[in-house]
Amino acid sequence: MGSVFCVVDDKHVPLYRILWISDLPHFCGNDDCMCEGRYEIRLEMDESVWANREERDEVLAALEAWAGGPENEDHWR
Repeated sequence: MGSVFCVVDDKHVPLYRILWISDLPHFCGNDDCMCEGRYEIRLEMDESVWANREERDEVLAALEAWAGGPENEDHWR
């Protein structure tokens, strides 16, 4: 069995705290935005961590494995 943690931006994040993961990179257009082009991973308690594309894909794979994998991939389409 794999770990219940994944690493995002040098942080060990418990998989069970993840609520959702953005499919598109963040874009707000603010000059001082530090998250531009990164993917939001929303956590409980109104928190977020920001991932690059590789980290986002690794988190998605870790969540899928932790949940036992998709029973039927067409189920969500």
